[in-house]
Amino acid sequence: MSEKVSIEAPADVVWAKIKNFNALKDWHPAVADSPADKGNAEGSVRTLKLKDGGTLVETLESYDEAQKKYSYRAKDGGALPVTNYTSTLTVVADGGKSVVEWRGAFYRGYPNNDPPPDKNDEAAIKAVTGVYRGGLANLKKMMESK
Repeated sequence: MSEKVSIEAPADVVWAKIKNFNALKDWHPAVADSPADKGNAEGSVRTLKLKDGGTLVETLESYDEAQKKYSYRAKDGGALPVTNYTSTLTVVADGGKSVVEWRGAFYRGYPNNDPPPDKNDEAAIKAVTGVYRGGLANLKKMMESK
């Protein structure tokens, strides 16, 4: 699944705001802290502390400064009802504007048959969609209010 937002700001400016693996706290309204142990180096581990008290542990799998994108994988368990979660965040220039895409792939939190309602496909999609939309909407607001 994928969410996109068009932002009235140059791609380089938007990328500068979100490019650091530890920067999620700077633009996502649900994230209280997001330290990464090795910065933007592949293998860096980021521990997200959410404002509602949940946590997520994610590992940077690839980082491409030139293409303005990075990919990461979340450790199973944690604040989202998903397993095998991978995600890519990309900024693409669109004239003087930019398009930010947040793409994710995952399985529901309960991989066996007959999952409970809080760990089924719908719960997984709803949770990740909410995270992406909330973050991208806030990023757009921040970048366009300068």
